[in-house]
Amino acid sequence: MNILDQDIMYLSGVGPKRKEILSKELGINSYRDLIEYYPYKYVDRTKIYLISELVPDMPFVQIKGRILSFEEFEMGKRKKRIVAHFSDGHGVCDLVWFNGTQFIYKNYFIDKEYIVFGKPTVFNGRFQFTHPDIDDATEVQLNDMGMQPFYSTTEKMKKAGMTSRAIEKLTKTLISKIPATLPETLPDFITQPLHLISRDEAMRKIHYPKSVEDTQRAQFRLKFEELFYVQLNILRYASDHRRKYRGYNFKTVGAQFNWFYAHNLPFALTGAQKRVVKEIRKDMGSGQQMNRLLQGDVGSGKTLVALMSMLIAIDNGFQACLMAPTEILAEQHLQTLKDFLKGMNLKTELLTGIVKGKKRKEVLDGLIDGSINIVVGTHAIIEDKVQFQNLGLAVIDEQHRFGVAQRAKLWSKSENPPHVLVMTATPIPRTLAMTIYGDLDVSVIDELPPGRKPIETIHKYDDQTTSLYTGIRQQIRLGRQVYIVFPLIKESEKIDLKNLEQGYEALKEVFPEFQMSKIHGKMKDKEKEAEMKLFVEGKTQILVATTVIEVGVNVPNASVMVILDAQRFGLSQLHQLRGRVGRGAEQSYCILVTSRKLSKETSKRIDIMCDTNDGFAIAEADLKLRGPGDLEGTQQSGIAFDLKIADIARDGQLVQLARDEAQKIITNDPECNKVEYQMLWDRLKMLRNTNTNWAAIS
Repeated sequence: MNILDQDIMYLSGVGPKRKEILSKELGINSYRDLIEYYPYKYVDRTKIYLISELVPDMPFVQIKGRILSFEEFEMGKRKKRIVAHFSDGHGVCDLVWFNGTQFIYKNYFIDKEYIVFGKPTVFNGRFQFTHPDIDDATEVQLNDMGMQPFYSTTEKMKKAGMTSRAIEKLTKTLISKIPATLPETLPDFITQPLHLISRDEAMRKIHYPKSVEDTQRAQFRLKFEELFYVQLNILRYASDHRRKYRGYNFKTVGAQFNWFYAHNLPFALTGAQKRVVKEIRKDMGSGQQMNRLLQGDVGSGKTLVALMSMLIAIDNGFQACLMAPTEILAEQHLQTLKDFLKGMNLKTELLTGIVKGKKRKEVLDGLIDGSINIVVGTHAIIEDKVQFQNLGLAVIDEQHRFGVAQRAKLWSKSENPPHVLVMTATPIPRTLAMTIYGDLDVSVIDELPPGRKPIETIHKYDDQTTSLYTGIRQQIRLGRQVYIVFPLIKESEKIDLKNLEQGYEALKEVFPEFQMSKIHGKMKDKEKEAEMKLFVEGKTQILVATTVIEVGVNVPNASVMVILDAQRFGLSQLHQLRGRVGRGAEQSYCILVTSRKLSKETSKRIDIMCDTNDGFAIAEADLKLRGPGDLEGTQQSGIAFDLKIADIARDGQLVQLARDEAQKIITNDPECNKVEYQMLWDRLKMLRNTNTNWAAIS
């Protein structure tokens, strides 16, 4: 057995109790898990400061000296503050503990020389170190200390004494147990041209670097390797898919497409729309199955492009379907398509949970006999009972709401898998798209149709409600409608958020003259649909909601989006919510309401929202501020990143480099059977069998 597969329980200093904590809190079960649990930062421990050199706001530093005396202060019931007065001969400071009395007296002694490491703060005019790291000065060689690693830990771990320092000691013990060289996981023909250090050297230096250069070289090697195998897996999957599944060859652009283009096009296509239609036409006529992601901000004209793609399928004698995440959105898509297709002899039908009985049978029969050209629906379309005569194109709206397995079900509806066009209004930065949707080709509509007025975004504080309410009244009296969004439904005990239920009642008192709807995630789907319908039909003027409205409906008459406690939302989420307005010809507004106390990061988010309407600029900024796991539409839908060291947001160039290298391998060995690449395929197989969430990244 490989030593790295050994149970972590048997590492000196762990045992059953600590193993249980490591497993539950960090998912560390084996030696391999521990050695691949990397530090998140380092502190230079090669320099000793004099106490007289300390200044406020210093980062972590170390000093060397002796304990002069101990003092205890009562802190209420059975609590003490212990203070050790410490001197290096150039000044005096205090070492402070708020618990662990026995441990302190048992381990630290007056007049013995220690090296103290911690963050200096000032209390009552004197520097102090709270709960510092303390080493016996005689046992520590400064040149051995180098850069001290810091490891993320949880509250539960800290309570059990498993601090960053404890993890560091366990890792040190483990590395000393691995005398032989760790096996290499990348071949020379990759490591040498890129000047990558060996895996063994990287693993040792990532945990115990002697210098900043050591940490940089170790990080570069390990980040590259991690991203390389993610990309190799995605590209292998896409390559296999292309070889295995022939696509329908839609050579003809015929009568329906040309009629629509000549007579029914509501406005001239933008340059971006023309470019994307060309890309889709090329894919559908290549004889390979199309798998394309169509990205475009709200209102950029994605549905029009999707319809033109459907018309190509119809011109070639095939059917098309459009899948939406909710019934109300499916109904809206159906209406949009019918408006576009007026005067054309094409049959477009709805298939959702509300289509029942005789009507449902008619639709199912029409799909089998081919009399229905386009069906629009929810996941009802992928039910086994639903069969097509010849499904040639499947358009999926807001793909992250549908799982991989659900999409795959569509393929069984046809002799060959249909072409797939995935649409999303969630702008995804390029590096993230390469990883989440790595097996899809990406098209971007980065222009809005002419005549669209940019939404004006205004920041207001929560003590400025008078002017806010005046503005809302003015807009409603002009015949417009308003969204008011709350962050949570029920007030959390820990965080003081405005409560939607209370807020709804309060708003009814503020606006007694207007009708209101209310929607939140805890309501049944039928109730939500009914309330939403009232708003869509203009029977209510104000819709009070949580974020359940961010994906979906098109209400061109809604011109104001008010987001309360806007500081609680991420950038992409704010942008999605803002996209609910600005769909008509009138000027629209998005009002971000916050408290006056804002962190630097929150102020930055609000400023970005007020400065730009560009979804891609916002998504890039969001990725940098929050990281990929938090991005709307990734975390919530199970697109997880089990990346241990790389960071999609900050390592964009490395993602590209890794993808380029992985592409070379796939090009040279598409069947994955050449001897020179055996190490890579074996390693990939091993990674697929571990806890890496590969399925989510495909």
